[in-house]
Formats: sequence, structure tokens, C-alpha cells
Amino acid sequence: MEKVFSYAKEKMTKTIDNFKSELAAIRVGRASAAVLDRITVDYYGVPTPINQLASVSVAEARILVIQPWDKKSLKDIEKAIQASDLGINPQNDGVVIRLAFPPLTEERRKQLAKEVARLEEAARTAIRQIRRDANDKLKMLKKNSDITEDDLKDGEEEVQKITDDFVKQAEVIADKKTKEVMEL
Repeated sequence: MEKVFSYAKEKMTKTIDNFKSELAAIRVGRASAAVLDRITVDYYGVPTPINQLASVSVAEARILVIQPWDKKSLKDIEKAIQASDLGINPQNDGVVIRLAFPPLTEERRKQLAKEVARLEEAARTAIRQIRRDANDKLKMLKKNSDITEDDLKDGEEEVQKITDDFVKQAEVIADKKTKEVMEL
């Protein structure tokens, strides 16, 4: 039974980590290198993340500076950013690319808050699916007479406690991100 619990905890931890990384890509009014994590550049025919082609730094609160190690990749990085859903026009001065993040409008903040809620619900759904899988494994152990009926009930209760803990974690993370998105 302990294997089932550790399986559930491991999978749910990965779900929470994935949720956090998806939230990091949602830009608020401040510049963050995490917004570039999902953007890849066609570099000599290989899709390569920007952070592997250049140093990315925050120059000011709303300005991100991308300085490629290979100057020839400057145009490719610029094209990849323009083609992305970032919604920011890169400024290329021949040496570095600057991304100026405009302040968010109230309407955009509400859209981002809805996106946070959508991602939270996806994380909750994934956690509930893991709970279902863990309970199925416990039922299989009972069917194979490896555990008793009482062990099954206790196991299901433990899986529910684990599930509740991880759902609460997702809720706290989403609330924090929503507050961050909505503050001026």
C-alpha cells in the first residue's frame, strides 16, 4: 500500500510542478525571463530554447534584454518572438533584443485571471485522475487478496487526504498568482 501512496504523491508533485511552470509563463506587468521558456528558435534546423542561445536579463522592471552568444542568431530570435503569442514587439539594435512589457489593462488582467483559473482546474483534474488511479490500484490489491477490506478503506482515506493536500496547494498557488495578476 505504501507504494500506491508514494506513487500518488510523486505524480501529484509533478502535476503541481507543471502547474507552477505554466503559471510562470503568464506575464504580469513585470518583465520575467520565464515568459520566453516556451519559445523556441530554429537554430541551424534544430528548435532551441532562447535561454540556450542567449543570456536573458531584466534591465528594468518592464524591460527584458536578450543578448545572443552568436550574433547571427539575432534575427532568428527576433522572428521567433514575433511569431509567438507573447504579443510584444522585439526591438533589435544589432547587438541585443529588448522586450518592453507594457502595463496591463484591466481587461487583460481579467483575461489572465481566467487563464490562471483554467490552469488551476486542469491541475485539479489531473490530481483527481491520479487519485482515481491510486484507488484502482488499491482495489486491485484487495481483489488479489493482498489487503483486507479494512486496509482498502484506510488506504482510500489516506489517498483522499493526499489528494486534498495537493488540491489545497494548487489553490494557494493559483490565489497568489491571481493576486499578482490583478494588482496594479
